[in-house]
Amino acid sequence: MRRASDILGPLREAMELAAPVAGDRLPPERDLAAQLGCSRQTLRAALAVLEQEGEIWRHVGQGTFRGARPRGHPVREALLIEARSPDQIMRARLLIEPPIAAEAARAATPGDLEYLHRLVRDGAMAAGRAACEQADARFHRGIAEVAGNPILLGVLDHLSGARRRAVWQREWDRTYRHVGVSEFTGAHSAQHAAVVAAIAAGDAPGAEAAMREHLETIEAAMRRASDALEQRRTPV
Repeated sequence: MRRASDILGPLREAMELAAPVAGDRLPPERDLAAQLGCSRQTLRAALAVLEQEGEIWRHVGQGTFRGARPRGHPVREALLIEARSPDQIMRARLLIEPPIAAEAARAATPGDLEYLHRLVRDGAMAAGRAACEQADARFHRGIAEVAGNPILLGVLDHLSGARRRAVWQREWDRTYRHVGVSEFTGAHSAQHAAVVAAIAAGDAPGAEAAMREHLETIEAAMRRASDALEQRRTPV
């Protein structure tokens, strides 16, 4: 069975013939798949790679077009969570989640604080990678819930969708194996508790800073795990 990587070259050649100029529409998927001798599923995976690289853009109901997406044209929601790199996900989280924590500090009620403290306890008692990740996702979503803005919550849900994708899971699994469960249930949960403490104090700047420190710690742990893998792969 042909893979997406197998048809990228032939697909680009077919594009040069059928849609050589930016803005040209590519042939229908069924025609391209027949021309390349692959399934439509394989073709779509290859098109997704080209879309990420800015070589094509797609519009549901209208087709696939050559070139970068025009300015002002809405990005497909699915593209926000398809094959995004872990670095991109973490940078997005660093830009978005600290201000959400600040907003939660302004909006939290006593009931909200009880809820957040319970989420922190759940994280501290988690056992195993899957349980740690689930508890972590519930905590970060809980902060957005307390912030009380459904738009912000929707953005966090998109990022959570990205974290369920294979590319993130591989990176997260490598990080987890590198640092071990104790860091996630110890230092990791302690940082969650620091975020909640600032929220409970109504300290918006403090909550924002605590969340940023927490995410930067995760980012650094992922980088160390990646570097360790590269060192093992590099021959002496």
